[in-house]
Parts: sequence; structure tokens; C-alpha cells
Amino acid sequence: SKLKDSIGKKDTDKTLSTDEVGGGLKEALRVGTDTVVGNLGQEGGFNLDPQIHIPLPGQLDKARSILSRLGMDSMLVELESKLNEAAEIATPKAKQLFMDAINDMTLDDVMTIYKGPDDAATQYFRSKMSAPLAQEMKPVVDDSLDGVGALELYDGVMKQYEKVPFA
Repeated sequence: SKLKDSIGKKDTDKTLSTDEVGGGLKEALRVGTDTVVGNLGQEGGFNLDPQIHIPLPGQLDKARSILSRLGMDSMLVELESKLNEAAEIATPKAKQLFMDAINDMTLDDVMTIYKGPDDAATQYFRSKMSAPLAQEMKPVVDDSLDGVGALELYDGVMKQYEKVPFA
């Protein structure tokens, strides 16, 4: 909302033109994207932030429960850490996709974000980028997971889990 307040006024208290509002909003989104990518794309970017930390997929809850009772869940803890490390590696590669979405914004998009709720920019990115982001990032994420050893570790966890009687 501070952005909206500052965009709505000029030094001379005149209303900004639509082009100025659009340019200011796009620049704010570019700066925000740079900041977020910079914070998340570093060591501990995902692992140390409880709001964005990626938990293990729910499909592993049963395995985690059983292995934890047996004191054998250290590999799952490491796997969760590796998933977050892979996300940290992949994040900077998504930056260009966000910049492209910002550059492709129409005047209608800008005004919808400007006049919309606090999460209007997030809604815009979600609607415009979900499918392309998933498609473009899949090979990057796969490479990141492989590069940090998460896939090999997952195989090791499942082998350990399969050895537990009645699991």
C-alpha cells in the first residue's frame, strides 16, 4: 500500500499518468523480484526460513512415522534439507521468467494490480506463470535435485523403509 500511495502522488501533488503508474509498478516488481531471488537463491534461503521451507511430500509421512519410531529418520531429515538446497539452486534460474512476465504486462494488468488487493501481484504471477514456470523449471529442478544427491538419497530412504517388517 505504500507503493500505491507513492505512485498516486508526485512532488507537485498531481496525479500520475497511466504510463507513470505502469512504469513505477513494473520497476517495483523488478526490484522485488531481484530481492526475493537474491534472498532465496543463496545457501539457507529455503532451509532457514520457516515460511517458505519445503517439507517432505505427504506421501512420505507414513515412512517418516515408521522410520522415526525406529530412530532411522536421519536420512529423511537430510532428504528434506536436500530438497530445499535444490530449490535454492533452481531459484535464480526462474528470475528471467518473472522478468518476462513483468515486461509482458498490459495496461489492464498493471491497473488490476494497482487497484487490487495486497496480493494482486502474486495473483497475477500465479495466473500468468504457473504452467510456463512448471514447464521451464522441471528440468532445472530435476538437475538441481540430482546435483545435490536428493534422488540418490530418496532411493536410499525407500530401501531402508522397505527393510522394515510390516511397513
